Amino acid sequence: MASSLRILVPVKRVIDYAIKPRINKAQTGVETSGVKHSLNPFDELSIEEAVRLRERKGPLAVENILALSAGGPKTPDVLRTAMAMGADRAFHIDVPEANGTPEPLTIAKLLKAVVEKENINLVLLGKQSIDGDQGQTGQMLAGLLGWPQATQASKIEIKDEAGTVEVTHEVDGGIETLRAKLPLIVTTDLRLNEPRYASLPNIMKAKKKPLEKKTLADFGVEDTRRLKTVKVTEPPPRKGGGKVDDVDGLVAKLKELGAL
Repeated sequence: MASSLRILVPVKRVIDYAIKPRINKAQTGVETSGVKHSLNPFDELSIEEAVRLRERKGPLAVENILALSAGGPKTPDVLRTAMAMGADRAFHIDVPEANGTPEPLTIAKLLKAVVEKENINLVLLGKQSIDGDQGQTGQMLAGLLGWPQATQASKIEIKDEAGTVEVTHEVDGGIETLRAKLPLIVTTDLRLNEPRYASLPNIMKAKKKPLEKKTLADFGVEDTRRLKTVKVTEPPPRKGGGKVDDVDGLVAKLKELGAL
């Protein structure tokens, strides 16, 4: 039986969602230098939900909320944001910027080690990051740990002191509700909540919360690269539409294009 919730929320520093990404000159990825960055929007949902689980005072109290992010020297910016929103402490896993972002499997292995070391029983993470859009880390982590998982959550409820959790998410035909016991992996979707803004007093408080700097090696994980980006290009520009005078003209045009 679970006595309390010990929550891990992995977060990522990404190009701000309002910025239009540009391909770099080498066509190896998106240009990141001199571009505004912020907390990945799906990760904001995860932090918000962890804090709401604490505020709801349900069957299980939230003992601790740990935010974690892997990246270069500016990574603590998003961790401070997470703590200003309500996380209790944070781990900055220092990864040299020159190495680029670790692959999802590497991050999943890191999170597995953190879960085991910190005695975590609930991991809330965004269903994807808006830069890589791979949406793999949560599922890989569940596989490595052998834990149940619920993806793209639009509602999370702790049902009892035994650690029963109900997660609702949208499927093609409507809404599906899953039930599982802690420990559990949940990935979050946009309908889950509306993340709060970090207030100035909470931003000041966040500066005093513990932020520990660690490395992948501290958790026995190697930054192995299994994937190679061959080329990144802009999508071809869309061609403008044409106009027809009447229905007969439309039918003739569709026949000309081979659509009829």
